Amino acid sequence: MTCASCVGRVERALQAVPGVSQAHVNLATEKAEVRFSNPVTYDLLVRTVENTGYGVPLANTELSIEGMTCASCVGRVERALAGVKGVRSAHVNLATERATVEGTASPEDLVKAVENAGYDAALIGDTGAAEAEASARKDAERAGLKRDLLVAGILTLPVFLLEMGSHLIPAVNHLVMQTVGTQTSWYFQFALTTLVLFFPGLRFYQKGFPALFRLAPDMNSMVAVGTMAAYAYSVVATFLPSLLPAGTVNVYYEAASVIVTLILLGRYLEAKAKGKTSEAIKRLVQLQARTARVRRSGQTVEIAISDVAHDDIVELRPGERIPVDGEVIEGESYVDESMITGEPIPVRKTTGSTVVGGTVNQKGALALRATAVGGATVLSQIIRMVESAQGSKLPIQAMVDRVTMWFVPVVMAAAALTFLVWLVLGPEPALTFALVNGVAVLIIACPCAMGLATPTSIMVGTGRGAEMGVLFRKGEALQLLRDAKVVAVDKTGTLTEGHPALTDIAVAKGFDRDDVLARMAAVEAKSEHPVARAIVDAARKEGLAIPSVSDFASDTGYGVRATVNGDRIEVGADRYMIKLGLDVDEFSDTAARLGNEGKTPLYVAIDGRLAAILAVADPIKPSTPAAIAALHDLGIKVAMITGDNRRTAEAIAAKLGIDEVVAEVLPEGKVETVRRLKAEYGSLAYVGDGINDAPALAEADVGLAIGTGTDIAIETADVVLMSGSLQGVPNAIALSKATIGNIRQNLFWAFAYNAALIPVAAGVLYPAWGILLSPVLAAGAMALSSVFVLGNALRLRRYAPPTGQRVTGKI
Repeated sequence: MTCASCVGRVERALQAVPGVSQAHVNLATEKAEVRFSNPVTYDLLVRTVENTGYGVPLANTELSIEGMTCASCVGRVERALAGVKGVRSAHVNLATERATVEGTASPEDLVKAVENAGYDAALIGDTGAAEAEASARKDAERAGLKRDLLVAGILTLPVFLLEMGSHLIPAVNHLVMQTVGTQTSWYFQFALTTLVLFFPGLRFYQKGFPALFRLAPDMNSMVAVGTMAAYAYSVVATFLPSLLPAGTVNVYYEAASVIVTLILLGRYLEAKAKGKTSEAIKRLVQLQARTARVRRSGQTVEIAISDVAHDDIVELRPGERIPVDGEVIEGESYVDESMITGEPIPVRKTTGSTVVGGTVNQKGALALRATAVGGATVLSQIIRMVESAQGSKLPIQAMVDRVTMWFVPVVMAAAALTFLVWLVLGPEPALTFALVNGVAVLIIACPCAMGLATPTSIMVGTGRGAEMGVLFRKGEALQLLRDAKVVAVDKTGTLTEGHPALTDIAVAKGFDRDDVLARMAAVEAKSEHPVARAIVDAARKEGLAIPSVSDFASDTGYGVRATVNGDRIEVGADRYMIKLGLDVDEFSDTAARLGNEGKTPLYVAIDGRLAAILAVADPIKPSTPAAIAALHDLGIKVAMITGDNRRTAEAIAAKLGIDEVVAEVLPEGKVETVRRLKAEYGSLAYVGDGINDAPALAEADVGLAIGTGTDIAIETADVVLMSGSLQGVPNAIALSKATIGNIRQNLFWAFAYNAALIPVAAGVLYPAWGILLSPVLAAGAMALSSVFVLGNALRLRRYAPPTGQRVTGKI
């Protein structure tokens, strides 16, 4: 496919297949996504594309085969695979028990064929294989374009110098006349131009004329007709000049050869730029380890990553990339997880910690049990998310599709009309004017730029989002997020850390803070209450030694007590202290402040004396205040929807500057609130992380899930924020605005370019100013139009978050 017309043609052909409900084709990714209402064979889809004049590249599929025992088994499996429609070749290896199949057959059909032959088969999944194969194919395409461009350039240069030099420089014209003469010069130009057109330029005729004969012309058809018209006219002028009217005998070899060379240049630059748009996916694939060291039969062996099985024990050395998702069972180390979270600080991993494939082990040695391998790993899922978003079609593309459906036929009709008008009404030599202007109209038009305007921006924008820890699961979210007027957020785990922590502690005179905290932690260590665990964790983080306790007891509804180092320790709410006969007025100011902040104070008594006041709460994430401020800077209102008590919610909202608070609501209440906010403000984005957020995420115009949350929330959301930071929300919205703005710029350029230059090429400026557009200049302008669109899209690679902070993630 070379232009938007090709896209429309393939889409219409696929949608006409019985059983196909929807087909989306992407020019930038060169992929088609097909959805079905009834079963459709893969082979039928491939044949449909091929019958339309395009090709589906052969794929290498690897299967693991079980049950083979001898060479005759190998032959049986090979014959079964070769009999599947779309299979070009099949090779089975008895030693490795693998089959490698080349062709366009679907993996499901291949597996079924092997099973029908009496063996068991399974697809060997390698997330990076398809991408690596596509990358190699595009590298070969770029190399071919570069070779053809060089050949065309070398052959075209003498033609250009002979013809244009003679027109522009009298001395060159005199030299040609005195040495070789006009006729010999034309013979020489004919020979070189023929080589240009039928060797490096053959691609345009091989695709363009068949498409034209099918009454489905594309960009190649316009180039083929334009250059062949100039070439054929020149051949007649060279060898049969008597057939032409007097005064019209001239040659346009340089126009045909230069047009082919310039368009090859444009295609080469376009191919290079296209390669850069998919660099995000390439970098993600490069994060995957290729081998792993696994314990097998009491030994450690190095095997291919595709052979690692669930529950295998994988060993890691310092500095190695983790090959699969797993749980640490031995060792201690720090792991760089910036490719997942965007956070540069390595995370400590000990026994029981989970690790993610693709992240990098730092200084320690680890052993881990594989919990997810192949396509089930987090990195594989991220790659699939980004690929899915990059291949999606935004609502804005619908307008482009409607235009491009008619673009090429209309341009060819305009070229024919231009030729006729100049032939009938133009000055002498009318045939020459008609030919030059008709060819210029054909060459200047560029549906390529229109076809690339949207998908290239989506590819670069979603790739940049992945680098920032923002994964668009659905490409549509890129456009919808731009229009968000209000962002609704869950509190726990979204605005806050999601687990209680000791936030405040103040001690009475005569008591040491560390001693009080250590004794209190000793008592609370006997309790499983989340508040108790927060106090114990705080003491351990501060490196305090927790003493032993005795006589532990719980006074339900009041607090706990125990003996620590011979002293009686009591911990509980104010009512517990009053029950013990202690006056808490000493901490009245502190208690009032904590209450205003939505925190419930606790008290500690040692040997019948009030020792300290403390508060345990779910702390606000450090990134939350800046994220709320960034959303306000974008002109977006922020609402908090939470099931927590109103006092706590309002205290947090006041501290963060949140515009609206809805507290004490159940999951169904969140959905009703989302509907109300949508009706009141307009487009709404919802941010959550828990199972109870899934209905609200689905109800919102765009759902954003905190990547550290539950799988259900992530699966329901349109966008996943891998870092767990709310800063990802303004980053995602601002990136959405930048990407859609970039698409609009591309579309404006593509449409304005054609609207302005097609009339100029037709010669509308000639009557007033005597200006005509040379086909050679038209070819240069057409080539540059696609390069301009791609270059503009690539600017998104340098997009910076709205806070101006550097992105630290490596992807």
